[in-house]
Amino acid sequence: MDLNKVQIIGNITQDVELRQTPNGQNVTTISIATNRNWTDSSWNRQEQAEFHNVVLWGKLAEIAGQYLQKWKKIYIEWRLQTRSWEAQDGTKRYRTEIVWENMIMLSPNTEWWNSNFNSPANNSTPAVKKTKAPEEEEISVEDLPF
Repeated sequence: MDLNKVQIIGNITQDVELRQTPNGQNVTTISIATNRNWTDSSWNRQEQAEFHNVVLWGKLAEIAGQYLQKWKKIYIEWRLQTRSWEAQDGTKRYRTEIVWENMIMLSPNTEWWNSNFNSPANNSTPAVKKTKAPEEEEISVEDLPF
């Protein structure tokens, strides 16, 4: 059995920009910062930031463009993917990215929050909404070939 899953809680570090590929597919990339804090052997507090490149495709890219904002906190579940390309100088370049599979907005977008939880028609207790990749299908045990 193999597993390729990443879980991150961090802050969005840049404005989200929705783009389209030449064939018309929506795509956006965002950067998420996570911090690691520790005390070194001299009892000095240390901090290190990591920046994670995240790629969103299709409908999920549209959702990100509409609801995600710089400095908002987000929980994400992703898979790692490495792509390669040839640079203009002829060298081969590699980039490991996180490809979105699931997310929870921890710092709610005011517009999104108001439209989903503060409308008169919605008297339910607010709950965190999860967004899953539309192309992902649930697989039941009965579907497995072994």
